[in-house]
Amino acid sequence: MKKIYAMAIATMSIFSVHAQSSGDYQLLVGTYTAPGKSEGIYIYNYQSKTAGTHLVSVAKNIINPSYLAVSKDREFVYAVNEDADKSTISAFSFDQSGGKLNFLNKQDAKGADPCYLIADEYNVISANYSGGTISVFGRQADGSLSPAKQIIQHTGSGPDKARQESAHVHMVRFTPDGKYVVVNDLGMDMVFLYQYNQESQQDILVLKDSLSVKPGSGPRHIVFSPSGKNAYLVHEMSGDVTVFDYNDGQLKKIQEISMLAPDFKGETGAADIQISSDGKFLYSSNRGTANAITTFAVGKDGKLTYKTITPTLGKGPRAFVIDPSGKWLLVGHQYTDEIVIFSRNSLNGSLKDSGKRIEVGAPVSIVFVPKK
Repeated sequence: MKKIYAMAIATMSIFSVHAQSSGDYQLLVGTYTAPGKSEGIYIYNYQSKTAGTHLVSVAKNIINPSYLAVSKDREFVYAVNEDADKSTISAFSFDQSGGKLNFLNKQDAKGADPCYLIADEYNVISANYSGGTISVFGRQADGSLSPAKQIIQHTGSGPDKARQESAHVHMVRFTPDGKYVVVNDLGMDMVFLYQYNQESQQDILVLKDSLSVKPGSGPRHIVFSPSGKNAYLVHEMSGDVTVFDYNDGQLKKIQEISMLAPDFKGETGAADIQISSDGKFLYSSNRGTANAITTFAVGKDGKLTYKTITPTLGKGPRAFVIDPSGKWLLVGHQYTDEIVIFSRNSLNGSLKDSGKRIEVGAPVSIVFVPKK
């Protein structure tokens, strides 16, 4: 179990945008390619002192590589390819010195429209939205993917017949202790916790627990506090954030708070959620008609206090990240084809437009990778 824990911490140190306080990074951006302006996966050099970026390369001829995961050793990148029933998961070797991706192989996603994936030294696990499945792929010695070793089908629905007609797996995430995988199902209004047997060839994921959330809320993304003691779940359809205590594969609800302004009357489309590396501030984005990020202060008990709402200056803030220095927050706008960079005050959590932009078609995921 110590090995699993060490793996999880090492993985978090690379995937997390809070991993280091300063220095040079590579910034990988996953996008939607059809239809739109994007050509694939974009790789930039990034300087955290100034939030300066320089485009290095583009991995082209890839269908909708909307979400990315980077291996712990930084030598491989995995991408979902959202293409309805023809969806796949792709593997690439990552030449950090040249800033280029080289295609290795792809496998049938075993579920329509994968929208999230995670990776460790043994497996790549995808959340397949339209198919309502979780797929587990083995990692070969050369970084390529094996055919799916395990496929878990969720079945169920929610009260919103237009959005929740069937199961919609929206996210998979390792717990901080590395022993479990959390799975959010927007269609079922449920959160599942699966025991993770990383070296197994068959029952890699075994259901340990599940919990229902408010009907019609649509659970989307979850993030854990730096201490690992709390988890924060954003609901796409209701715009609520649920706060949990976390302990050994169990989530206990302690608070639910809205990210919406009290007088908000528009369309809700909550998307991403991130927490600062010091655990003091939580941020959540709202698409729909709001196009804004809500800032919360995090108390010592893990509970949230609403602070402010900041317009993101674009349309469709699908994903955002806090950069490794904590000084900048980057927001990817799916519908206005750019990443807007905000300066971030680490003392009060406030955001201010830096004037910096990265022009890129339909950005969906943003990953920082420390340079070797």
